[in-house]
Amino acid sequence: MTRRDYYEILGVSTDASDEAIKRAYRKVAMENHPDRNPNDPGAEERFKEASEAYSVLRDGDLRARYDRFGHAGVGQAAGAGGFQDFDLADALRAFMRDFGGFEDFFGAPRRQRRRQGPLRGSDVQMRMHVTLEEVASGVEKTIRVKLYQRCERCDGNGSESGERTPCPTCDGQGEVRRAQRSIFGQFVSIEPCSDCHGEGQVVKDPCRDCSGNGRVREDRRIKVRIPAGVETGNYLTLRGEGNAGPRGGPLGDLIVVLEVRPHERFHRDGDDVRMELALSFPMAALGTEVEVPTLHGEATLEIPAGTQTGTILELPGEGLPRLNSDRRGDQLVRVAVWVPTCLTSTEREQLEALSESENFAPPEGEKGFWRKVKETFTT
Repeated sequence: MTRRDYYEILGVSTDASDEAIKRAYRKVAMENHPDRNPNDPGAEERFKEASEAYSVLRDGDLRARYDRFGHAGVGQAAGAGGFQDFDLADALRAFMRDFGGFEDFFGAPRRQRRRQGPLRGSDVQMRMHVTLEEVASGVEKTIRVKLYQRCERCDGNGSESGERTPCPTCDGQGEVRRAQRSIFGQFVSIEPCSDCHGEGQVVKDPCRDCSGNGRVREDRRIKVRIPAGVETGNYLTLRGEGNAGPRGGPLGDLIVVLEVRPHERFHRDGDDVRMELALSFPMAALGTEVEVPTLHGEATLEIPAGTQTGTILELPGEGLPRLNSDRRGDQLVRVAVWVPTCLTSTEREQLEALSESENFAPPEGEKGFWRKVKETFTT
């Protein structure tokens, strides 16, 4: 199924300002919000689609990657499965994050939904380092992280007996109402119950292991699959691998932020990698073939006769793979001709004889030569 362009979804141009994108998203979201369109099954999909587009275009880094690579550039930003996992809950959170004020978009006071039941566990963020070789091929790593896990003694219930009773403060509603009078009339605020934290139930005989919380902090080992082609700043969202919620609440997510370590030999340039190679004068003058290192092993590089310092030679397909693509960059090798600093008497005599040849004299007045040298050193 072909995915629509994010700018097209919101009806804005590619150079639209952040404020214009925000206004456009609010308009589309209000028109297609599921609560306003109960009889239109397509409204929910349009709402999710607009929220997905806004979640990318509101973020400067994600927007830049989307502008450069399209949907492939932002697929991993939403999780291991990409934005295909972007559900209605994510869409609603995206809308309420920027537009969920004291009044909702219908213009009426917003009533908080009853928050009965266990609370969701918190998300956990951690940083993971990867090498350039691992970026080239992709890798599976095992990470160790300390997380809240469901208590085995009470099976996450928080109670020794397994029994929980309605909260006496909120009568099991999970929320309390407070009325205040002012010169403008009476205002009623609805807030989560502070005693049961919105769950509607309390524990009378707390578990000895978890003190009634239903969870304990333990070390976990989690396998993470790093796709090939990632960059520093990319992150993976592992659904349901974060902290367990209190008293049987659902698991949060684990967010793994990636950082690519600098390489001692190679320099990354997008999907290409660059390196420097020193050649002896005879090799550069006569031409030869040399074995050079790559991120995948070694490759044969042909040195044409007469190669000058600063010349850049290419090894096609020996660079890095593009994220979520079969395309691969190149390896660019910048050549430098090594001038010996210590000569034997025989070598000196040979070079002195060669220096009398016109072929060994540098060109004079050849603008093309110096322009080429300048270009290679500024590339």
